[in-house]
Amino acid sequence: MASRPSARSRATVNDVASAARVSRQTVSNALMHPERVRPETLRRVHAEIERLGYSPSTAASSLRQQRAGAVGMELTGLGSQSLSDALAPFLVSLTICAPTHECHIVTFGSDQDGPTLERYREMWRGRLVDAFVIMDTHHGDPRPTWLADQGIPFASFGRVWDEPAFTAWADVDGRAGTDTAVEHLVSEGYGPIGYLGWPYGSLVGDERREGWAIATARHGRGDLTLQAISNQVLPEAIDAAGQLVDRVGTGGAIVCASDLLALAVHHVLLTRGLRPGRDVGIVGFDGSQSALAHGLTSVAQPFRAIADELLTQVHDQLTSAPQRTSGVMLTPTLVHRSSSHRRPTAPATHHQEKS
Repeated sequence: MASRPSARSRATVNDVASAARVSRQTVSNALMHPERVRPETLRRVHAEIERLGYSPSTAASSLRQQRAGAVGMELTGLGSQSLSDALAPFLVSLTICAPTHECHIVTFGSDQDGPTLERYREMWRGRLVDAFVIMDTHHGDPRPTWLADQGIPFASFGRVWDEPAFTAWADVDGRAGTDTAVEHLVSEGYGPIGYLGWPYGSLVGDERREGWAIATARHGRGDLTLQAISNQVLPEAIDAAGQLVDRVGTGGAIVCASDLLALAVHHVLLTRGLRPGRDVGIVGFDGSQSALAHGLTSVAQPFRAIADELLTQVHDQLTSAPQRTSGVMLTPTLVHRSSSHRRPTAPATHHQEKS
């Protein structure tokens, strides 16, 4: 059996091939096209890869394929002053998933008030990236049409609203998310359940509002007057939240279109001497760090699954793999924290305190 390379040298594909008693091409197939390799041979090759600590050179692979080995991701799809709460967790998920898709993520942004194409042109013409992932899509967004017209591979976190036939997207089922939030609040024993959302015309927000309306009606609590609207700006959201808290009253609850809006409700309750959860229930949406920091129950988006799906779609566009015939809709999950726990917690026993 071949010996392991010394610490000062990196294992090569030749080392793996020699140790596994196969050809270089078989090692390559084991990594890139395992379906072409017999199961017993595949196990032997992977055992030697693990033993030798072999890591394929993505740079060399990219050079052979005339690719950059990178996917571009814009940070300012809604403009430099409107960063999404979902941006940070989604970007982290993309960077974690990227190595398994043989790429890395290159971020960029703009100081403009809305999405622009200038940086996309620069990065594509400079061959800095092979494809793009976009997010924060909306009506009138110039990016999807331009990328498609240029023949540039891309996938979208969120549907491309102006191009319903476009299928390279992954999104979260907002209706299902707010429906789950209402079911949770009902099970916790809350009374009237209101909704704090974005102004009408926000496509994502309208879907989340619809989920709340359907679920409350199903429980005989459909009251469309128990809602308020606000842009994603905290002072404005606090004003709207105050009015809504007045309407739902103590013992009621509020489902919010985002964690920032939920934070506004949380602020109003504290300034009035009310306890979130015990006096008024709150559920946000996104599963952000803000929700975690303030103990807010939130409908969490499956960012890792979204990132993996989008990078798979990009990889399929860059290869001869079959393309998706439809986008992928993923179901969010409720993360339960103190802001929607109405029942008082029993005091800890002496044994519990010491454990």
